[in-house]
Amino acid sequence: MTWLSDPALSRLREAVAAPDLSATRYELVATLGRGGMATVYLARDRNLQREVALKVLDLPEAWTRVDAGGAERLAREACVLAQLEHPGIVPVHEMGLLPDGRAFYAMRRVRGSRLDAWAESATLPAALRAFERICEAVAFAHAHGVLHRDLKPANVMVGPFGEVLVLDWGVAKRRGEAEIRSRGDRAALDPPAMPDPPAAPGATAAGTVLGTPGYMAPEQERGELERIDERTDVFGLGAILEALLARVALQRVPPPLRAIVAKAKAPLPEQRYASAEDLAADLRHYVDGAAVLAHREGPVERAGRLVRRYRTPILIVLTYLAARALLLFLAGR
Repeated sequence: MTWLSDPALSRLREAVAAPDLSATRYELVATLGRGGMATVYLARDRNLQREVALKVLDLPEAWTRVDAGGAERLAREACVLAQLEHPGIVPVHEMGLLPDGRAFYAMRRVRGSRLDAWAESATLPAALRAFERICEAVAFAHAHGVLHRDLKPANVMVGPFGEVLVLDWGVAKRRGEAEIRSRGDRAALDPPAMPDPPAAPGATAAGTVLGTPGYMAPEQERGELERIDERTDVFGLGAILEALLARVALQRVPPPLRAIVAKAKAPLPEQRYASAEDLAADLRHYVDGAAVLAHREGPVERAGRLVRRYRTPILIVLTYLAARALLLFLAGR
């Protein structure tokens, strides 16, 4: 008897698990990544002559039946993404069933680097601009009643031309219809709220807790689903900003930026920024040289900030005064 090597067994498993695209417009190219319930493949769209990403529901380990619950979750994820038309969110092109019965959806193929890898060579201004775009995408989702619930650097891509995309909305949650209407948000209310997907290995805690350790808000880690709202995502955004600042070459993180991180990651939701927009606005205050709401500055720090902010007009005034003094001195000789 000849035993198959581990690499051979791995190739055999991949061949068996590969999606059947025979009756579709797509040609399988490669595997891009795997999650808790689905695999993302690189495929070629024969009709439009372009590359796309296909997210395909995995077969159960027995490979005898298709998971109906997983198919429903994947379809709802695709529907939610399709309604979030924003430059910072990957667009969905199509969804359906493959000949083997598995659910799939096709989306834009994302090129670029993960945020954490990109940040290794980024400047502080570039990193802060990228973070602001992340906040904008999350704020847009919130305005449409969708919470991401798994914000982390691994779920953000930065493209070759500086585009920033928030990915992996697989554990996203839609607020209830009554809650959306009571808040007056612009939201598409169909399809109904998504059921919680199964936990991905290494990415979630036990029970009903969904998210990634280190980036989950305390109420999320405790499984307090009724307390999860936009401020839960704000905590994740604060953790992303903290990770960005740790990777950007800084001898010392400026106190205002540390204060922004601390407010976004406050233990209690009511202590955090009320929204992703508020967090982005306070960050813009720092970038523009204005006072940061989360930071109480002293007189010396305030004077230094004002000097930096108004450096050009101050230099013009000082130059004028120096020239005036020189003229008066020369005239008096």
